[in-house]
Amino acid sequence: MDPELEAFIPFFPKAELTDPVTERGNFAALAAAVPAPDTAGMQVEDRTVPADPDVPVRIYRPRLAQGAIVWLHGGGGVMGDVDTEHPWAARLADSSGAVVVSVGYRLAPENRFPAAQDDAYAVLNWTAEHAAELGIDSERIAVGGHSAGGGIAAGVALRARDQQGPAIRFQLLNQPGLDDRQETWSQRHFTDTPWMNRDKVTAVWGHCLGSAPATPYTAPARATDLSGLPPAYVATAEFCPNRDEDIDYASRLLKAGVSVELHQWSGTFHGSQAILSAGVSQRQLAELGAALRRALAE
Repeated sequence: MDPELEAFIPFFPKAELTDPVTERGNFAALAAAVPAPDTAGMQVEDRTVPADPDVPVRIYRPRLAQGAIVWLHGGGGVMGDVDTEHPWAARLADSSGAVVVSVGYRLAPENRFPAAQDDAYAVLNWTAEHAAELGIDSERIAVGGHSAGGGIAAGVALRARDQQGPAIRFQLLNQPGLDDRQETWSQRHFTDTPWMNRDKVTAVWGHCLGSAPATPYTAPARATDLSGLPPAYVATAEFCPNRDEDIDYASRLLKAGVSVELHQWSGTFHGSQAILSAGVSQRQLAELGAALRRALAE
């Protein structure tokens, strides 16, 4: 474990997800404790995307932005909203120079999958249709997210390919949750890792799917054909249950002819990029922004 991160482990909260409503409050308190980002160089606006039901978004517009990313927050599909994602969405907009459309998708278990995917896909369509209003090139739209949000983004990319939806330039997938089956080495052996462990992953998928079967759009690792998908940046944490399914997905994308940049961050655990004082966390966040900036450049 990275020494700077290890020092924080005793203070890192444990979310068991047996009571999602309570854990949402704890998650919000954790996000509120993160130092506020500097938004002086951008416009920040709350909007509502018309859908069934309507979807709240928070839009971050840096000066001279050329492209955009539809961004999905973490929280296991059970916790989080545009407020908890504010520290990370604002930093991503600042470091990438891209318009960030942060999506307040519906949460499980009240709204099980594919509700979150439907919300994200509606926002992708809206972003493409309103590119001129947003001041961006409609051919420079990416999707991405942290954790569960990364899995939702990967599912949206599959859906847009299959349904001839808006063209997606890039996928930015940070420690994504991709596979409900939990059969990889990291899923089977990481039973006591910080913040995210096997039992918590099991609870997440239980809340999100209920008794419904997983599909490639809700669990993208189940997709048998990954050809024709957008280029991807995939980041994994060494002590994260999602690690091996993420590495496998990146490898399968490569074998399907998709350009992939894969970074396995040694000494890190799931969500540890939230510890902003750690050097490795600062490097992770900087690289996410740099990867997006490169992907959306001419």
